[in-house]
Amino acid sequence: MATFLYKIGRLAFRRRHFVALIWVALLTLAGVGAASAPAAGNSSFSIPGTEAQKAFDLLEQRFPGMSADGATARVVFKAPSGEKMTGKANKATVRETVKELRSGSEVTSVADPYTAHAVSKDGTIAYASVRYKVSGMELQDASRDALKAAAQDARDAGLTVEVGGDALTAAPETGSSEIIGIAVAAVVLVITFGSLLAAGFPLLTALIGVGIGVSTITALASALDLGTTTSTLASMIGLAVGIDYALFIVSRYRSELAEGREREEAAGRAVGTAGSAVVFAGLTVLIALVGLSVVNIPMLTKMGVAAAGTVAIAVLIALTLIPALLGYAGRRIKPTGEKSRLLGGGRKAKAKAGEPGGHGSHGKQNRPNMGTRWASFVVRRPVAVLLLGVIGLGAAAVPAASLELGLPDDGAQPTSTTQRRAYDLLSEGFGPGFNGPLMVVVDAKDSAHPKAAFTEVGDEIKGLKDVVTVTPAVPNKAGDTATITVVPHSKPSSATTEDLVHAIRGKGADITSATDAKVLVTGSTAMNIDVSQRLNDALLPYLALVVGLAFLLLIVVFRSVLVPLKAALGFLLSVMAALGAVVAVFQWGWLSGLMNVEQTGPVMSMMPIFMVGVVFGLAMDYEVFLVTRMREAYVHGEKPSQAVVTGFRHGARVVTAAAVIMIAVFSGFIGSSESMIKMIGFGLAVAVFFDAFIVRMAIVPAVLALLGRRAWWLPRWLDRALPNVDVEGEGLRTAGDRHADPDGERELVRA
Repeated sequence: MATFLYKIGRLAFRRRHFVALIWVALLTLAGVGAASAPAAGNSSFSIPGTEAQKAFDLLEQRFPGMSADGATARVVFKAPSGEKMTGKANKATVRETVKELRSGSEVTSVADPYTAHAVSKDGTIAYASVRYKVSGMELQDASRDALKAAAQDARDAGLTVEVGGDALTAAPETGSSEIIGIAVAAVVLVITFGSLLAAGFPLLTALIGVGIGVSTITALASALDLGTTTSTLASMIGLAVGIDYALFIVSRYRSELAEGREREEAAGRAVGTAGSAVVFAGLTVLIALVGLSVVNIPMLTKMGVAAAGTVAIAVLIALTLIPALLGYAGRRIKPTGEKSRLLGGGRKAKAKAGEPGGHGSHGKQNRPNMGTRWASFVVRRPVAVLLLGVIGLGAAAVPAASLELGLPDDGAQPTSTTQRRAYDLLSEGFGPGFNGPLMVVVDAKDSAHPKAAFTEVGDEIKGLKDVVTVTPAVPNKAGDTATITVVPHSKPSSATTEDLVHAIRGKGADITSATDAKVLVTGSTAMNIDVSQRLNDALLPYLALVVGLAFLLLIVVFRSVLVPLKAALGFLLSVMAALGAVVAVFQWGWLSGLMNVEQTGPVMSMMPIFMVGVVFGLAMDYEVFLVTRMREAYVHGEKPSQAVVTGFRHGARVVTAAAVIMIAVFSGFIGSSESMIKMIGFGLAVAVFFDAFIVRMAIVPAVLALLGRRAWWLPRWLDRALPNVDVEGEGLRTAGDRHADPDGERELVRA
């Protein structure tokens, strides 16, 4: 592996014009494809196999044109103080609004509040229900604009008007947060490299990779039913790993220059060593993202595969375009220890005398860097550092035991949004459960007495706890299927409402045995419950798949059993601690004012599996980059404890910079007004902090120091069975000398 990548690095450095032309052509091709592709809306949403989805599919068959899974909106009106919605002027305004809403091209029906009995008992609040042909994620912007315009016209007439429902669902704006992340990354890179040019390369290549990935997703969005959320995740992950991968190769290149190697040779060795780590780190991220398909939620699968494609592009760019750009830069890229003149450079670091390993360790005035000092401390006090790290993360993980999962509704929106104000008005006028009605579908096609079955279902539901209203059954034309609307007493996201859904389904089993009629519960609230259950059920299989495959991959990389095991256990510890922090802030309300969390409640059900997928890939990045340097030193003859120090001397500064960049990218999303985006940003930022600075920087060296040579133990039979990928670049110790002549590449046959 190292020798093969070494040749790629040298070739890209020497043929830089050709390499740059290829990437520019790919970026142009992707851009043209995105510009000429038909516009695509948000991805359609379905959860195959769930009861709520089966009910939606049944309604599509038995109620043609009903659009059971179509978007809905509730336009809520409140009369001015001292007036009633039944007043003549207010009634005229509402009916004019209803007429305006019915003119929409995607609207299937609009219920007049005065004929649908949608006026509160005190007469101060009323609502008009709007149903659309397509789901909220597929709704055109023109339909949303028309909905907002109709509400504004009613406001201008003197009413308080707010709009709730999934018709206003739209992709969150994330451009400003990405800009913040890029700005912080630029500052960190300049500090790390001491050079504006060297700092610019990771940013430039990451943006090119994200540009190609997102443009390709846009070009294929219509054909593959990819939504805007797909490109958002791809850009977030692609930007973060793209900067990190390029950062590691540029840093290694400067280290090779500091050892006195020629620039082409340094580029080859940088790609051969750090590039090998990039390949395997990228593979762990790919495994984590593609593994999201085991959840069997099509939208989540597409998001994972698309993001994985962007990560693959980031790996290829780091291996080819970075050495090409280094060739263009020439002597303007300084060796490690030198700064550019613009940043006060000109002083060359002096090599430390007598350091073991012969790897070109440099430092200012023979002074060990911070990574060396920290690793030396950990090696001297491994037990204390290990206990402190494990106990600290364990304490942070305690709140995770109280984790409650669910999908947020409009009640979790900020009070500044119209959705939240509509939610509050409906709760005020009709009760909290009115915001999440359940739709019960009765399939009586196989029943001898369908009408009796419809009546029995309604009567059974009325006898359940937490039920406020049960509407009469509404049959289809054939009379073999009916819908019943159930309004709970509790709010949609509460555990009580979830219990009611399960209770109705439990009664349905008894009704089926008695009448041969099937009872299905659906609606947005039931769909959210089913999605949460699907995600909960998939978490352990997904975790086993991802950790298992990555464990096997890391055995090949490190040629050790205990190092991959330690990596996986450390990751689980950091993820549990991060989940504990999320529960403390978003469920318990700790520091909620600082994080601007207006409404506490269940943690988004997608959060644990999403965090496992993304953070696992990123955590293994740091593991691979840091520990491969340690193994490299160990393979080259250093003692285990000294190899740990050497690994930190070369890698700690770069891994720290990479983690800070990653945290900055994710933290930018904490400022989002969307509670889900805020939660994802906070959770990922905290998880990266825990994993990079506590697990990888403290627990890992402490464990390796305690294990000593046993850390690199591998059974002989397994050693013979595993392929030798040579991530440490052992083959380059002799191969490099044969490459004084650029045409000598064919002499290298070992890979």
